[in-house]
Amino acid sequence: MRLFLTIILVLPLFVFAQKNQTPEEVVKLIKENVTCDWQEQTVDVFKAGDPKSEIKGIAVCMFADMKTLERAVDLDCNFIITHEPVFYNHLDETETYSNNPVYLEKKKYINDHKLVIFRFHDHIHMTKPDGIYAGMLNKLDWKKYAVNEEGTHFEMPQTKVEDLVKELKEKLGLQSVRVIGDPQMTFTKLGLAVGAPGGQRHINALSLPDMEVMVAGEATEWETYLYANDAVEQNRKKAVVFVGHVKSEEAGMEYCTEWLKGFVKNVPIHFIENDLNFTTF
Repeated sequence: MRLFLTIILVLPLFVFAQKNQTPEEVVKLIKENVTCDWQEQTVDVFKAGDPKSEIKGIAVCMFADMKTLERAVDLDCNFIITHEPVFYNHLDETETYSNNPVYLEKKKYINDHKLVIFRFHDHIHMTKPDGIYAGMLNKLDWKKYAVNEEGTHFEMPQTKVEDLVKELKEKLGLQSVRVIGDPQMTFTKLGLAVGAPGGQRHINALSLPDMEVMVAGEATEWETYLYANDAVEQNRKKAVVFVGHVKSEEAGMEYCTEWLKGFVKNVPIHFIENDLNFTTF
């Protein structure tokens, strides 16, 4: 009888302990674990789904495209943490897509599978260290060459641009990259500009004497490309290697996955790598 009463008393506690967390609770933990103040004006908000629903699993990704959402469902993950927008613009404004078949099908898939999507962009960059740069430096094994705390400037052994390109293609799984400059040029001073910080920031960085080669995500061709081509034509020792937006930041979300595992417990957390979002011929 005493054993029976003990089981009856303990069982509710066990059931309560096993109750899955909600996306809302996980985001609260994220806010407590970043090293920066949480901003009121931010894109880091829920983009879809019910934040109070129970989590079965968490999928972390760079782009929450259809293929990634399908993989998340296959992994039994209903909470997706993505670095970039879900609905094709920075603020995920969907009014103009109200009759767009691609948007409507994606939204239906999210609703049908009861997915909850949170964007984690601003604050992973603002925290110390910047999680995206930390992940990329781990992936590229460049931390040993960093000459500043931010991980944007490096002093490397003398290297040819073409050898850097081979290294980037291998480590990032790229079919191709875009290069401005002489592939045979040797350099020691390198800069990293992940994502799409804007042409003016690229140009400001390339103007520095301690940046001979920039590895960048993406840029508009009438800004960074134009400036870099003019610099090369003027016989300045400059080159730019564009690896694309996804692969210039994606290792940061893999880093984010391990970071989350440090304080989100009893929930499966998976990193989903994006396929290349275009092919070359």
